[in-house]
Amino acid sequence: METKLARIARIAKERPKERITSLAGLIDKESLTERHNQLNGRKAAGVDQVTKDEYESNLENNIESLVEQMKRQAYKPQPVKRVYIPKPGTDDKRPLGILAYEDKLVQSVLSDILNAVYDGDFLDCSYGFRPNRGCHDALKAVNKIIQDKNIHYVVDADIRGFFDNMDHEWIMKFIDHRIADVNLRRLLVRFLKSGLMENGERHETLVGAPQGGQVSPILGNVYLHYALDLWFEKVIRKRFKGAAYMVRYADDSVFCFERKEEAQEFYRLQATSPGRVIFSPRKGEGPVEERGLAP
Repeated sequence: METKLARIARIAKERPKERITSLAGLIDKESLTERHNQLNGRKAAGVDQVTKDEYESNLENNIESLVEQMKRQAYKPQPVKRVYIPKPGTDDKRPLGILAYEDKLVQSVLSDILNAVYDGDFLDCSYGFRPNRGCHDALKAVNKIIQDKNIHYVVDADIRGFFDNMDHEWIMKFIDHRIADVNLRRLLVRFLKSGLMENGERHETLVGAPQGGQVSPILGNVYLHYALDLWFEKVIRKRFKGAAYMVRYADDSVFCFERKEEAQEFYRLQATSPGRVIFSPRKGEGPVEERGLAP
């Protein structure tokens, strides 16, 4: 599986304008069994109430049945179980999605496929949920920019409720840029539309990708690559005369500017750009303001 993914990653990077085909077939008996062996058996169960040990008791038949369903396009993800966990540093809680066991397996392999296709496209300013990158690397990048560049103004921004509010139509438009495999795109739509189960009630998922889902981080990176990273790189930096840099970790971003008037212009451009994303200042920095992002 690693060899196949490495080959896809190489092709995707060498041919940045090419749409990749024949990807869904990588979600096969071998890759699903490998992912089962790697999953943490102590994780909470989803709406199916199936644990790793229970699934393993009839592993070969379970995997073969899952693969057969996928080949017949009969596989349908189950609703995501929603729970709430404390948000560090605040009294708030954030929603977390817990997938059914087979959905965890499929999404985990699907996430690796999407990472192989897209990681070579992502800009160097993106650090969240990427191979060999982490939050400490993002902090080091911010420190280096501030120390080495002529920076005087820093904008620290968070996108409020990002994972719960990603637009499904835009997600699939961004996916279509690089993936031509109809079966893989159909599978992604089914995951996005699988619904949520909260307090025994099922809710439709018309927007968003639940935090906790294995595929949500890479979908978030794909979304913000097109909606934010490229916008800042191709529009903002070319428009401004002073130094301008950004560092993003998932939906948290730091924007660095040399000139005060250009930092202020950055806010104005957001407000007049197409698309809407909520930028939430850090606690104690004033009310939440609505800013626009170019899709």
